[in-house]
Amino acid sequence: METEPPFRFKTQTQSDQVPLLEAKHLTKTFGGKPRRHILSGEAAIRAVDDVSFHIDAGETLGLVGESGCGKSTTARLVMRLLEPTSGSIFFQGRDITSVNRRDLRELRSSIQMVFQDPYDSLHPRMQIKDILSEPFRIHGYRNKRIVRDRILELLELVGLDPAHLQRYPFEFSGGQRQRIGIARALALEPSLVVLDEPVSALDVSIQAQILNLLKRLQHDQGLTFLFIAHDLAVVRHVSQRIAVMYLGKIVEIADRDRLYRSPSHPYTQALLSAVPRPEVYKSTSSDRIILRGEPPSPTSPPTGCRFSTRCWRAEDICRQVEPQLLAQTDDATAAVACHFPGQ
Repeated sequence: METEPPFRFKTQTQSDQVPLLEAKHLTKTFGGKPRRHILSGEAAIRAVDDVSFHIDAGETLGLVGESGCGKSTTARLVMRLLEPTSGSIFFQGRDITSVNRRDLRELRSSIQMVFQDPYDSLHPRMQIKDILSEPFRIHGYRNKRIVRDRILELLELVGLDPAHLQRYPFEFSGGQRQRIGIARALALEPSLVVLDEPVSALDVSIQAQILNLLKRLQHDQGLTFLFIAHDLAVVRHVSQRIAVMYLGKIVEIADRDRLYRSPSHPYTQALLSAVPRPEVYKSTSSDRIILRGEPPSPTSPPTGCRFSTRCWRAEDICRQVEPQLLAQTDDATAAVACHFPGQ
């Protein structure tokens, strides 16, 4: 009986028809009880709930939403750092939801991650040369000369001085540390880089430098990005398409220009109205949209639309029937989960 050929994660080209990455009905639940237990007080939290999206080779998908909405959990599911409760993840057309350890090891060289805090993600007692050498050591690269040449190339790519190889992370600024994190992520020439709020811990003046660096690297290296952030103004500069999450669900996904020009979901409208630049989003009202109250607890989300408890347009159907993420009639590439979109 013929066996399935081994995984090959680096054969995708931008001309291929299948997406580079595709998530289908992805769900992640933490905790073992679906309802609050009377005695123990434990409850299940559905951090990611039936999330579907795709990313084509060479593009950037921005994933935005408030803290706690499930963005980082989604990133860790894509990276296979967490096991999904249900749903599937496809990379280059192959199902990677339940790959074995050997294939998962190869997958790690094709999907890399840049973390939010550039200090916590770097070992404080390792010199930069050792931090950048670690991916090669883990994946069995033994030729020291080739590894060193690649490290010098990485430093040049991210704009760091090779003379700093003997330094430790605490000797660098936050922006420099994030450049080191980016260099480490690019070490094995991945196809997809997951960026989990890569600039939120940096000063505003440094954020622009890192964003410009990421755009240049994507252009020069042919990279694909999943860019996670809570700041729509930041995401606008690097993303071709944007998905908006609220309480574990994607409520809207659209091309960047369409989303900023005419957002359909009221939550997206509220987020955009808070961007402190009037040219980004021109509302029919001159006042900023103020959301009342706090997001519901993920342990007991409201029935119907999860945004209904804070939505100024909510009607009875919104509190009773959960809206599905449906394509828009005027643009099949855009989708929104709302009973009254675009009003």
